[in-house]
Amino acid sequence: MRTVALLWAPLLFLAAAAAYADQSALNPVVRQETIDRTICVPGYATGVRPATSYTNGVKQMYFQRAQLNPRLAQAYELDHIIPLALGGHPRNLDNLALQIREGENGAKRKDRIEEKLQCLVCSGQVTLATAQRDILEDWQAAYHRYARVKCRRR
Repeated sequence: MRTVALLWAPLLFLAAAAAYADQSALNPVVRQETIDRTICVPGYATGVRPATSYTNGVKQMYFQRAQLNPRLAQAYELDHIIPLALGGHPRNLDNLALQIREGENGAKRKDRIEEKLQCLVCSGQVTLATAQRDILEDWQAAYHRYARVKCRRR
């Protein structure tokens, strides 16, 4: 299972980078000047998150395309490459990818840096564009860069 995840990581990165280059992975409503009305409003991500009927279908499609064993589905989640909390597009397939849940490359770990970056953006410590770029290019490096930065909430 780890081998499969390692094989897919470079492909997911290339797809994500291509999507970001044409901005389709981004929610056009979320820009630096709108963060106080969008991502910095409590509950924003929950409000724009697609229904599970949509995400389960996409996850199943990705599993079929990757020819992964469906019994492994519980070990993966459908991840927003650029998180909703940082202005990622909720439904665009260019912003969705399978991600293993546990471990060093896992979604649970990525969730922590997503929350930290959202706080840093909303407190004005990091720009939205910087946070989006950092999480897209190498979220693990972003984790190490920002994990110990104290967020100064307004």
